[in-house]
Amino acid sequence: MQEKKLAIIATKGSLDWAYPPFILASTASALGYETEIFFTFYGLQLLKKKLSLEVTPLGNPGMPMPMSMDKWFPVMLTALPGMQAMMTSMMKKKMADKGVASLEELRELCQEAEVRLIACQMTVDLFDMPTSEFIEGIEYAGAARFFEFAGESDICLYI
Repeated sequence: MQEKKLAIIATKGSLDWAYPPFILASTASALGYETEIFFTFYGLQLLKKKLSLEVTPLGNPGMPMPMSMDKWFPVMLTALPGMQAMMTSMMKKKMADKGVASLEELRELCQEAEVRLIACQMTVDLFDMPTSEFIEGIEYAGAARFFEFAGESDICLYI
């Protein structure tokens, strides 16, 4: 029987969008899937050695807010200076309190589980991103390389 395959495209670079690709990839790998994540555009932030990701409540109406703020706090006020930093701190504290692994830990877990982490070469070139800023053990390739794997995958997710 042939091994199942999971292909994930990671395009977001915020704290809240960083968890799904790593959680899904590590879980799939533990279940025996051959797994690959293709990081493109802002998703490349997730491969940097130094992660400085934030969460933004702006434009995210599904985000649960503390103290039922989503019921009474005007959405426009979430754009005020300091709100993004405050929301990021609150999210990180909640994750720590609940024992959620850090992104660095999840990323290492994926590498240990042999999940292939592919940085989109075109995007790296487009944004003049120095490869020295990225973690070790990743591959650089274009969309055609991703499609070779995704075309044979049982599941393909866009995150």
